[in-house]
Parts: sequence; C-alpha cells; structure tokens
Amino acid sequence: MPLTRLGFFLHQLLRRLWVRAAAFALLGVAAAIGGRFVGPFLPEDVMELSGARSVRGLLNILASSMLAVTTFSLSIMVQAYGAAAAAVTPRAVELLLEDRTSQTVLSTFLGAFLFALVGLIALEGGVYGDPGRVVLFLATIAVTIAVVIAMIGWISHLTGFGRVGDTTRRVEEAASAALHDRLKRPALGGIVADNGVPPGLVPVMAGETGYLRHVDMPHLQDTAKGIAGRDGRPVLYLNCLPGTFVHPAAPLLWRSAWIEGGPEDPDALDDRLREAFTVGDARSFDQDPRFGLCVLAEIASRALSPAINDPGTAIDVLGRAVRVLSDWPNKDPAAPAFPLVGVPPLTVADLMSDVFPIIAADAGGMFPVQMRLQKALLALAQIAPVTFGFAAAEQSARALVEAQAKLTHETDLVQLQTLAEQIARLSGSTGGHARPL
Repeated sequence: MPLTRLGFFLHQLLRRLWVRAAAFALLGVAAAIGGRFVGPFLPEDVMELSGARSVRGLLNILASSMLAVTTFSLSIMVQAYGAAAAAVTPRAVELLLEDRTSQTVLSTFLGAFLFALVGLIALEGGVYGDPGRVVLFLATIAVTIAVVIAMIGWISHLTGFGRVGDTTRRVEEAASAALHDRLKRPALGGIVADNGVPPGLVPVMAGETGYLRHVDMPHLQDTAKGIAGRDGRPVLYLNCLPGTFVHPAAPLLWRSAWIEGGPEDPDALDDRLREAFTVGDARSFDQDPRFGLCVLAEIASRALSPAINDPGTAIDVLGRAVRVLSDWPNKDPAAPAFPLVGVPPLTVADLMSDVFPIIAADAGGMFPVQMRLQKALLALAQIAPVTFGFAAAEQSARALVEAQAKLTHETDLVQLQTLAEQIARLSGSTGGHARPL
C-alpha cells in the first residue's frame, strides 16, 4: 500500500537506531519499576525464592558489564560504517545504519544497563519490599537471558557486518525491493504518462532545493478530485520521479488551470499540492529503484579504481544487477489506484543506463569484466527478449566500443564481438518494447 507523507516519515523514523534504543531503554526502566506494583500479586510459593536476596549483586554485575559492552558494540558499529564508506560507498552506509540486528543488539544492551541502574537505585531507596525483590529477581533473570541471546546473535552477525559482500547484498536487496514495488504499482499507482504533458496545464514549482525522496500519491489523488478533468483523464501530471534533483525553478507537477466548483486561491492549491512531495539532502531507496542500481554501479566503479583494483567485486555487481532486473517480466501490475495522476514512465533503458555504462567505462582493458558484462547483457536478452532486447543491444554496443579502445589482444575482441552479435540478433528478433513503469 502506498505510504502517505506522514507514513513515509514514520517509516523512516522507525528505522533510526536511537528510536529502537529509546524504546528498549524505556522497557528496561518499566521492568525495573514494575516490580514495586506487581509484587503483591505473586503467589506464595514464588515469594519463597531465596535467590531474591542476591538481586543486588546480580544487578551490580549487569550494570557494570552492560555499560562496557554497549560502548564496545557502538565502537564496532562506527568502525563498520567507516569501513563500508571507504571500501564500498558512503551511499550504502544508510542501509547499515538501518540494520535491525545491530539496532536490536545495541538496544538490548542499553535497555539492560538502564534496567540494572534503575533497579539498584530503587533498591537503595527502599522502594521494594520482599514481593518487589522477588519480581526484580525474576526480571533480572529474564533480562540476563535476553542479553545472552543478543550477544550470541551479535557475535554471529559481526562475521560479515560491514564487509564488501554484506554491504553489496544490502544494496541489491534495497534495489530489488524498490523495483518490485514499482512493478506491482507502475507509475507509483497512477497513470503512465508516456505521451507527455497535455497543453494548457499550469506548472507547480518546487518550494525547496534537494532530492525528491517520496511522493504522497493518495494526497495527490484526493486533491485532484477537486480539479476539473477531461473525460476521467488525469488532471495532475508529475514532472519528476523520486530521485530527481528539484529546485524552485523546476516544476514538480502540472495541474489543470480550471478548478471545479468555483474559484479557489491558486496559491493555496499549489501549496496543498507541494505537501505531497518530500524533499531531502540525499536520495532514498524506497520509491527510487534507479538509486539502488546507481549505488551498485558506484561499488563496481570503486572496485575497479587503480587504488583498489578488485575486478571480482565488479563481476559480482554485474550478477546482482542481472538478478535485480530479471524480475521485470514476471510481475503482473495492479490496476491504477490513482487514475487522476499522470506519472512519467520508468523504462528498462533507464535502469540499465544507471549501471552498465559506468562499469564498461571503468573496466577499460580488463577483459574478464568486459566479458562478464557482455554475458550479463546476453543473459537479460535471453531471459526476456521483448523486455530487455533493445536496451541490452544498446548497452552491449556501447561497452564494445569501450573495450575496443583499450583492449589489445585480437582474440579478446573477437570473443566480445561474438557475444555482442548474439545480443543484437536477439534484439532484432523481437517485435516490441517493454512496458514502461
């Protein structure tokens, strides 16, 4: 279901580390204080637990150890972020920051520390009677078990966290999820405006400068109902998709000049339409499948730089790009949920141009990478010739030119030429183009 602007904000907020840490901290404090009120309701046999007398020592151990473990875990996470930014790309660090396992582990440690600290303060203040001490003892056992489980999972998670392969996998998953969502709801749930914008519409300019991160399609549909249409056709036409850099001189969308039901302040209407657009300093993976592919290309480009010289990572990225794109022909799109909003199309050529030309240019005279690139394009053309054929042939020809300028062995060039010809034949045997999204 498409998110509203508020839903998108909450979705982004819940991914932040501090939100989960604060929730676990409050849970720990509530568990420590709750013993004061729950104790009187315990059965008599539970009240006879002798271990309740040692709860102060257990809390001391928990408080001292959890502070050290929390600080150590946070330093490990910061090091992983720095390593990913240096070895992979800074654009992928956002996905590491949203990693749920590391957030849960760090939040568990912090919550356990605050639980122990508040429990000790309450004990010293005489808040607990004998029933309260029993509840605190049982809660301490439960918190200790949670900490042990989190620590075991954390040790396992650290074996790959922040590594090149792990970070690249996260980018692939983010790109794939965004593309799957677009395949289910072409044009963000609106009407694909592949014939351009009709004449006579009024532009609505952006109110700020930055990258378009999210479009609130339900809000636009509701607003469009008050604008006169023509035979049920869209009355709003987006001028840009999520991921576009916008500024006050660029139209966000075009709207009908006439408003149904009488005059309305055009400036107020435009302000209401601008509320549907979330603009930020950086692009977001959610509604922008091209961004994920751009980041994959950036990872390959950095791997192919003379400083790193890691063609294996570039080859891995090509395989991931094929996996991301290969689901295009397999999804049946849903009916438009917002028929009054026209949206610019997203095409296969757009997506392929975000990843393959950069790798082809940076691979230069690296024959293994150039060979893998041609095989990746051939695989896409074989998977769905109608969908990928023409775009694959275009990228194949471009990559071949790059290779011919830098490769010196005639045998290598012949192999690349053979693959390029196979791709061209597949594209020439198709009878159409892929549907735009």
